[in-house]
Amino acid sequence: MNPKLTILLAVALLLLIFGRQLFHQVPAGHVGVASFFGEVIDKPFSEGPHFPVNPLYTWRDIDVREKTHKMAGVEVPTRDQLLTKVDMSIQYRLDGSMAPLMYRETGDETMVVAVHMLPKVRALVREAGTRIARAEDFFLEETRDNLAVEIQGRLSEFVTPKGIIVDEVLIRGINLPPVLTNAIEQKKEREQAVERQKAELERFRTEQQQQVAAASAQRAAAEEQAQRQRILADARAYEIEAVNNAVSTNPAYIQLQALEALKKMSEDPASKIYFMDSASPQPLPLMHMGEQAR
Repeated sequence: MNPKLTILLAVALLLLIFGRQLFHQVPAGHVGVASFFGEVIDKPFSEGPHFPVNPLYTWRDIDVREKTHKMAGVEVPTRDQLLTKVDMSIQYRLDGSMAPLMYRETGDETMVVAVHMLPKVRALVREAGTRIARAEDFFLEETRDNLAVEIQGRLSEFVTPKGIIVDEVLIRGINLPPVLTNAIEQKKEREQAVERQKAELERFRTEQQQQVAAASAQRAAAEEQAQRQRILADARAYEIEAVNNAVSTNPAYIQLQALEALKKMSEDPASKIYFMDSASPQPLPLMHMGEQAR
């Protein structure tokens, strides 16, 4: 057999057997880590196609995209011997250039985070809590910001050599100790009760002011009515006094009034006028009034 043909057949057979292994595609946002019979290759493979590669390589693609790890109920003991629980979010990503070292010493990205980052976060949070005087200080935005900044700085210092890049640490929530929560609720209830009492007192004061105003108005109206009645009484008294004076000084005044009365009586068809003694100087009724008695 021709030696060249033999070589071509051998190459074709190798391509059939190992053709797929000569090519490796690293997904976007990942770094490829190759191992040769259990030994990790120091060189990381960036995203994209790689050809040719050793067909005997075993591949592990490490995700180096940014992620957020949420931690709930991280215990923070403060100097007042109370235990506060903090909910946190850690934004991080893996250093692709260190992917072979991480894979060799720790494992994949899940193991790297679980082994290096999470225990350190809990230790740093507990240590930082010893510098917080009271659990209620977590109500202060400054306390929460200082805690996040301190944890981010010290955590980055520890995990960066391990291949983890910490971008930000966020404090999402604070769960105060039950004894402090109950005290706050009781204080809030007392404040609400005081506010209700203030509102009731203000309502009572307003009603009292309205009643005083109504009483003042009624008193003013009564005084005005009494004044009016006094004026009318004075006018009536003056009228009576004037009549008395007229009668006493002028007897004909009564006869004039009697004549006016007879005139009105004559205008009524149903009225009757009876004449008195025809020999009297004043035979009409009432006209004798004012005359001197004989």
